[in-house]
Amino acid sequence: MSELTHFNEAGRARMVDVTAKPITERVAKAQGKVFVLPETLARIHQGRVAKGDVLAVAQVAGVMGAKRTPDLIPMCHPLLLTSVDVEFHEDPEPGPHGRCAIIIVATVKTTGATGVEMEAMTAVSVAALTIYDMCKAIDKEISIGEIGLMEKSGGKSGVFTRTETLCAQSGGRLR
Repeated sequence: MSELTHFNEAGRARMVDVTAKPITERVAKAQGKVFVLPETLARIHQGRVAKGDVLAVAQVAGVMGAKRTPDLIPMCHPLLLTSVDVEFHEDPEPGPHGRCAIIIVATVKTTGATGVEMEAMTAVSVAALTIYDMCKAIDKEISIGEIGLMEKSGGKSGVFTRTETLCAQSGGRLR
């Protein structure tokens, strides 16, 4: 049997049939980074970004993104999400390119027949894009990266925990 479950016998794309899968609690945690100038991070802290409270808007955007995942990713099942939590941490020390980072962590839960990994990564991605959108006028070189699944549990494949660190959380929690 092929490991490529999103293809039918004719080699065409399909949504995987999860009818026979057991209903279990599913949890996924993803994270990513938005790289900004120290001055941009300071303005976010001080609430001095013209478009408003950057992290509050990004938090809501991340939750909304998780809920809209099947509208964005063609083969994702629509799921009844039972929890979406988006939080922000900071890495305030500028790296080799003079940028510090906002670390986004999204945890998504459901009880269902398929996992929520895509929803967690979508939440991180949409929150990151929202930070970019709200700050692009003051920092033209914002970049987004290191988005990945950190943990998942539930279902046939059980527990997964990433062995490598994507985003060190050297600073405190922002929200």
